Amino acid sequence: MSDLPLPTFRFPAGTHIVQVQPPQRGAVTMASPALDVFTDLAQIRAATVQPQSGLGQAELKMIHQGVRLLFVVSDMPSVDGILTAADIAGDRPMRLVTQRGVKYQELTVADVMTPLSEIDAVTFASLQRATVEQVVGTLLSRGRPHLLVIDSETADGSPRIRGLISQTQVERQLGRQLQQSGMARTFAEIEQVLAGH
Repeated sequence: MSDLPLPTFRFPAGTHIVQVQPPQRGAVTMASPALDVFTDLAQIRAATVQPQSGLGQAELKMIHQGVRLLFVVSDMPSVDGILTAADIAGDRPMRLVTQRGVKYQELTVADVMTPLSEIDAVTFASLQRATVEQVVGTLLSRGRPHLLVIDSETADGSPRIRGLISQTQVERQLGRQLQQSGMARTFAEIEQVLAGH
C-alpha cells in the first residue's frame, strides 16, 4: 500500500458541474408504446421542492432544472403534491394575494400546489400495455398537463410514484399539439360558441 497522495488540481473560473440530462427521445406515433413518452424516475432524479419555499424560488428551480413540474416533499420520501409552471403562472396566486391581502412574495408552494389526493394516476403495469393514443386520451379526459404513474408492487404494498407523463413531452414527440375535442381554448372560440356558430 502506498502513502503517496493523489495529485490535486485547482479550479479555473467558469468551471461547470455535470448535470443529468434527460435522454433525447425520438418521434412517436399514436400507435407507439406508451413507455416511449414516459419519464421514469428510476432513471432520472425527480425535481423536488419543499412546501414552505416561495413561489419565486420554486420557479427558479424549474428554470434551472429544465422542468415544468416539481414534486412537493416535506419529509422524504413522502410526496405531499405537485407544483407545475401553470400553477405558478395561473390565476390562483393572484386570487390568494387579493383574498389574504398579502404580497406575491409571501405565497408559498403549499398555497398553490395540487395535493397528491387530487391527482390522477395510472399504474406502471397498465402503462406497459398501453399506447400513446391511450395516454393522450387519458391526458385530455383529465384536463391536466401531467399524469403520474405509480408502481404498486412495492415491498410494503404502499403505492410509489414511478414516473410521469407530460403533455408537453408527448406533443414534442408527436410533433403536434394535442387538441381538446369540443372545448373552446381561446377567447375567439368562446365567442363563437356563445354566438352559436
